[in-house]
Amino acid sequence: MGRWICCLCSRVSDPLMLLLVLALGCDPSTAATASPPAPHVKHSYSFGRTFLGLDKCNACIGTSICKKFFKEEIRFDTWLSSHLKLPPSSLLSYSGNYTDDAKSWRRVDITRLTSKYQHDRADKRICTSLLRTKTCSLERALRRTQRFQKWLRAKRLTPDLVQGLSSPMLRCPSQRLLDRIVRRYAEVPDAGSIYMDHLTDRDKLRLLYTLAVNSHPILLQIFPDVEGWPFPRYLGSCGRLVVSASTRPLRDFFGAAPEVAADLALQLLTVLRSMATNDLNYFFYFTHVDSGTFGVFSNGHLFIRDASTLGIIDKEEGSQLIDGQQEYKDIFSCLTMDCQSAFVSCDSIREKHSLVMVCQELLPKLLTGKFLPPVQERIDAFLQECAHGLSDDRGANEAMAELAEILKPLRSCDSRFAYRYPDCRYSDKY
Repeated sequence: MGRWICCLCSRVSDPLMLLLVLALGCDPSTAATASPPAPHVKHSYSFGRTFLGLDKCNACIGTSICKKFFKEEIRFDTWLSSHLKLPPSSLLSYSGNYTDDAKSWRRVDITRLTSKYQHDRADKRICTSLLRTKTCSLERALRRTQRFQKWLRAKRLTPDLVQGLSSPMLRCPSQRLLDRIVRRYAEVPDAGSIYMDHLTDRDKLRLLYTLAVNSHPILLQIFPDVEGWPFPRYLGSCGRLVVSASTRPLRDFFGAAPEVAADLALQLLTVLRSMATNDLNYFFYFTHVDSGTFGVFSNGHLFIRDASTLGIIDKEEGSQLIDGQQEYKDIFSCLTMDCQSAFVSCDSIREKHSLVMVCQELLPKLLTGKFLPPVQERIDAFLQECAHGLSDDRGANEAMAELAEILKPLRSCDSRFAYRYPDCRYSDKY
């Protein structure tokens, strides 16, 4: 109403009308020149397709969470600054924030399956190996390969379709495991079927590419945290970026207080035990561990942060890929590693395999010099024996039980350990 009256001020000529307008509080001397208030300018975050890796699709991981990026419902920590700049594309991982309602935000990890340098080198290798050019359409080049043509014709994902891929998860594949991958592949609408009829050609290429580069997001999808598996929640992918629930790497806790170190060490043992013995009869083993392999949530709960080095042996069905078949190599075998690298034989993996690695690489950094002499001496003696492979007559479960008995009295029960507090006050389990 006020705006209409002010516009009227610039046109009035009748003295009576002018008096009426002035009575309503409008100044005719300024009405003709008044400008509307400046609209609120909303800063937008400019994504390049190259930063996300969308320019390389369908030689990418997926697009299930792209809308969240473009609607600014996933934000990098650097976006909280006044400059609103995207972080450098050369980084392997980023801290971010995720929302479903634009009011409450939670921390997430945004990661690449491998470094941008390795991605670029692999892309160049595809073009030079398959088309003899420096640049090319990656999708067109990969579609022409013998392996992908077999994928296009296949109704079911079978061991011969994944032979020679570098992922540890696929070195000893069973049909039961491959069926689980197809049935739970989260980048497509859930069909609940072991057959690949619901996968388009594009979906098949994305699944094959992900398995060839890094199986980490696939493991998060097929063994979800909501079912009790020790992995962070998979939230989705966009181009060559994966989004999952945030954890702090275990390296951040090497200098932690003794009771925190004891708690994390016990959780490590629990994870190793569940990886070797579980209801689905899968045996998980590590091909490599380092200070970033495990992570800790804000509630103190320890999870496997990086699943890329996990191998799986099906104790129910066994491997359906003989060692001779493992030596098959093609461009998909070489996307992230040297094609000459030898595979680990499925028969060479023992129950204590992962425990020995953890005793060599992680537990000494977590537990050394933390406790009083009598207890510390027992811990040091155990770690030394474990790091050398344990004696032949000693099983992994027996060894882990011994260390657990040493560590249990060293834990405390307080709010720092929110994942088990206040339950620990009322249960002998803790």
